[in-house]
Amino acid sequence: MTLRVVGAGFGRTGTYSLKLALEQLGLGPCHHMFEVRQNPDQPPYWQALARGEAPHWDAVFAGYAACVDWPAARFWREIAAHYPDAKVVLSVRPAEAWIDSVHATIYPVMRDWAKLEAGAVRDTREMANELIVEQTFDGRLDDRDHAMTVFRAHTQEVQRAIAPERLLTYEASQGWQPLCRFLGVPVPDTPFPHRNTTEEFKKR
Repeated sequence: MTLRVVGAGFGRTGTYSLKLALEQLGLGPCHHMFEVRQNPDQPPYWQALARGEAPHWDAVFAGYAACVDWPAARFWREIAAHYPDAKVVLSVRPAEAWIDSVHATIYPVMRDWAKLEAGAVRDTREMANELIVEQTFDGRLDDRDHAMTVFRAHTQEVQRAIAPERLLTYEASQGWQPLCRFLGVPVPDTPFPHRNTTEEFKKR
């Protein structure tokens, strides 16, 4: 199996909904941060990448047909280059809504990693903090204006770097139609899976 879809969008842009949608369309399993948390084989790969070690993408994504969300989105350019036949989906949402969601959900979890007892959970959150907070946002994810500037610049960079025929800029609120048209698959007769809202995240 090789990756057929590379998700270039930051976390909290509907990436879990996109994961479920891709799997429903037969483009799964789809890698997501949840996979890193649930699959004990996954954290060492990303911890090595956080330390700057060379990636082995075929090992990282063995058994996966797609990837979305962080930590993969941190390396969208490298992954897209490694799998040149894969299509790229850039999940987006309005910047203000995105940073509100980040601050209400994943940022506190990553920021407070050092307060946890030693173990797998702490190690995974430390990795996420390094790749996302430190490397992607220069340690300034708490700065709304800076974070939104990085978010908007990321969107523009992906759109510049990926050929238009290979790229779909996509909002989960658009549902099935643009995604299925881009991937060349039939539209399911079931509702689009809108999941992992801020409210669901907080309850979990």
